[in-house]
Amino acid sequence: MTAIRVVLADDHAVVRKGIREFLEEAPDIHVVGEAADGEAVKELIHRQHPNVVILDLRMPKATGIEVTRWIRRFFPEMGVLILSAYDDDPYIVAALEAGANGYVLKTATPEELIAAVRAVYRGQSALDTAIAQKLLRRLTGRAAPAAIEPLTPREREVLQLVAQGLTNRAIGRRLGISDRTVQGHLANIYEKLQVNSRTEAVTKALQLGFIDLPDEV
Repeated sequence: MTAIRVVLADDHAVVRKGIREFLEEAPDIHVVGEAADGEAVKELIHRQHPNVVILDLRMPKATGIEVTRWIRRFFPEMGVLILSAYDDDPYIVAALEAGANGYVLKTATPEELIAAVRAVYRGQSALDTAIAQKLLRRLTGRAAPAAIEPLTPREREVLQLVAQGLTNRAIGRRLGISDRTVQGHLANIYEKLQVNSRTEAVTKALQLGFIDLPDEV
């Protein structure tokens, strides 16, 4: 049996330990290295050349999405599995558009995680069928993007708070502006990013690097 070589990246040592124990229950999976941040996992990938890389979304020095883009640039055949605590569309879509092969929640059972690693290794998707169908329709139905006008610092600030789940009223209180002003900023953001909803705006801004992932993702 050919072992699936896996590199694991998460900034929490306890989480890495648990995931590693889950994976090592499978006779065909071998964890060849662990990393606590985005830059360390890049170095580990260069040394170990794993078949599958498991990435947390929120890591110091480089996010899981940034590392995924880097892997796709330099190791296009390598499998990438995102492991996250969030099942929100913006994070899933951003990860898949960056080039991830799969997206699994941290609440997954050992059997589900092992199955996801095996699926990614075989070049398959590691998503629930209903989610995969919804996201694939969304991804493949888009036209080629036009040039994006940069957001102003205030627009980025507003969108960062949107990504944290704040309402217009809460954003206004946080920034000391009116609800109407917040809505005006959102209208400008939608026009610049060529989107029609808060979810789409956050997704696209994450992809473009205009905003960061909220803490505790």
